[in-house]
Amino acid sequence: MSDVLAQVSRIRLVPVIALDDAAQAPRLAQALVAGGLPVAEVTFRTAAAAAAIRSMAADGRLLVGAGTVLTSDQVQQAQDAGARFIVSPGFNPKVVSAALKAGLPVFPGVATPTEIEMALDHGLSTLKFFPAEALGGVKMLKAISAPYGQVRFIPTGGIEPGNLKSYLALPSVVACGGSWMVAKDLVKAGNFEKVRELAQAAVALAR
Repeated sequence: MSDVLAQVSRIRLVPVIALDDAAQAPRLAQALVAGGLPVAEVTFRTAAAAAAIRSMAADGRLLVGAGTVLTSDQVQQAQDAGARFIVSPGFNPKVVSAALKAGLPVFPGVATPTEIEMALDHGLSTLKFFPAEALGGVKMLKAISAPYGQVRFIPTGGIEPGNLKSYLALPSVVACGGSWMVAKDLVKAGNFEKVRELAQAAVALAR
């Protein structure tokens, strides 16, 4: 198991972040660390992604990865910024190959048995299940994982405090991705104390 996966498996939560302003990244990093949640998936949904990754990675206490990675160029941008893992919403062979070539752990999104088998064919066994709730949630994940005993999942999409424990109770789930503790309105308002509180509560719930 890679060091990255070991850390994610231990924490059991991955905050999924979309930052419009990279200047907010240092305080957000501090809030997550203070809340006992020293991991972040910074998504390439905004133009500030690479700068935010660079800033958060510089903190040194945070395991920072890049999410919503759609192209091999973004894999390079993420690596150059200091990202230590790559997450994509779907299974894109070019993105997966670029990440593996760069030596970065990659967790591509899957929604079907076909995609799971494509990932296995590329040597991957820890995958993002996305969008989790829209696909049928815990019931669907339990069913789809049954034939693949060697595969582990990081479900993301629609996960919040009310259903977190039900996902984490599945043996196939190593961690869950969520954005409630790093909601854009909180970050935009600079309410990092609330982020810290929500992160702390989320960690307690995951345990």
